[in-house]
Amino acid sequence: MKKSDGKIMLGKLYRKYGIVIIFAALFIASAIINRNFLKPQNLINILLQISVVTIIACGETMLIVSGMIDLSAGLVCTTAMCLSAGVLVSTGNVFLAGLTGLMVGIASGWINGFLITRFKLQPFIATLAMTNVLKGIVQLYTNGQSIGGVDKIRFLGQGRILGIPVPVIIMIVIVLLTAVLMKQTSFGTYIYAIGGSEKAAVASGVNVNRIKRIIFTLSGALTGLAGVVLMARLMAGMPSVGEGYEFDAITAVIVGGTSFLGGIGTVTGTLIGSIIVGLINNILNLLHISTQYQLIVKGVLIAGAVIIDIQTKDSKA
Repeated sequence: MKKSDGKIMLGKLYRKYGIVIIFAALFIASAIINRNFLKPQNLINILLQISVVTIIACGETMLIVSGMIDLSAGLVCTTAMCLSAGVLVSTGNVFLAGLTGLMVGIASGWINGFLITRFKLQPFIATLAMTNVLKGIVQLYTNGQSIGGVDKIRFLGQGRILGIPVPVIIMIVIVLLTAVLMKQTSFGTYIYAIGGSEKAAVASGVNVNRIKRIIFTLSGALTGLAGVVLMARLMAGMPSVGEGYEFDAITAVIVGGTSFLGGIGTVTGTLIGSIIVGLINNILNLLHISTQYQLIVKGVLIAGAVIIDIQTKDSKA
């Protein structure tokens, strides 16, 4: 067997079995470390902790599979959270507050897509610029202070249906809808086609720029929704919360087996990747290990997954 064949096989094995093996190992380790780990309430709490990031990660999955990325997602989430809270305090209208958060996400996503397709900016540059713009907007709007008095939306963030937290239910619904969109529709086919080979997609008659704008807009809408859910969970609009969520989302996507080079990945894998990150955080918290080490572990996970991905792609080339 050639060395390149071995690399390809490693990549295939990782995407097919790697995340399942890692998940199983972490699950068993958590059960051994904490005798209360297997209690249903504890498992639900872990899902609750990852719900907001997973919603954002669904959008990032579509972007990364299509060969793009959004570094502004964390600030989009924060902006949606703060503006929604402000509207709710001002008007008392829950629907209007939720719509505000969604529109913040949709507008941000559309602008990102427009900059990338109209002016040919790299997604990294366009979304980095959006990050700074939104950070300034949030600081100007909140003056660096949290916005409280949003009790009317408590159910969305802290309510339960049949014992399951509403944010977890929203997360599951979003994962299912994204999975159907990516695997059962022509739009999903275009996402994979653009990520696999943009030139080939263009040659096949795909309106690549239009699809890219739609992907960014959908991703922005999901991130805006995540901001509204986060506001309801925290019962406030906090300008200091949300920044950095994009990296947690990207970690979940990459650990879940999505190729950073595009064309390969599933939102189901992203959900498993998100749970893996949640389990790691849970284990480190149980061992009273500081958050700094959690960041190191996440960095190692991303680097390892990307190295395997790049080696596999290079071998095929």
